Amino acid sequence: MKNIKNLTYCALFVALITAGAFIKVPVPVVPFTLQLLFTMLAGLLLGAKLGGITVSIYVLMGLIGFPVFTEGGGLGYIFNTSFGYLIGFAVGAYVTGLIANKKPAPSYKRLLVANFVGLAIVYAFGTVYLYLISNLYLGRAISAWTVLLYGFFLAVPGDIVLCFLAANLAKRLIPIMQRDFHLYKGLKG
Repeated sequence: MKNIKNLTYCALFVALITAGAFIKVPVPVVPFTLQLLFTMLAGLLLGAKLGGITVSIYVLMGLIGFPVFTEGGGLGYIFNTSFGYLIGFAVGAYVTGLIANKKPAPSYKRLLVANFVGLAIVYAFGTVYLYLISNLYLGRAISAWTVLLYGFFLAVPGDIVLCFLAANLAKRLIPIMQRDFHLYKGLKG
């Protein structure tokens, strides 16, 4: 029964991340979606292992052709300049879950720190990939400053807000999920 519950949570978060890719907040210059919110919540609520697996399943679904990314899907998406952020989402969810779930009832501060570390990972993967794919494969010479401007500075303010939102949501949802898990264990044994 626990495996069914885990599969259900993973499927729910894959669906939320997919929906988050298409919920676009209109801001100038850089597209802003809610993918990061749901990838952080996957790590915070499901833990490192399940959170990382869930986001990886989302990325694999997109790579095999399901149109779950903001601009579709398919194996060719690895040549998209934003693909590094998707890799960062999976690694970030894992690390966020690892930090947040060191204690059974993480504090708001721990959740927020976990989110900011995850955010740093997402941007590290995203900006490095953007720079490399643009300069080495696409043949579009782009400076490191331009990558930082468009791939980080213009995009990060909204994602910082999402870090706070995810920590608030997780602080309220973790006790509910833990209570649900303990209730299940009590019914089983």
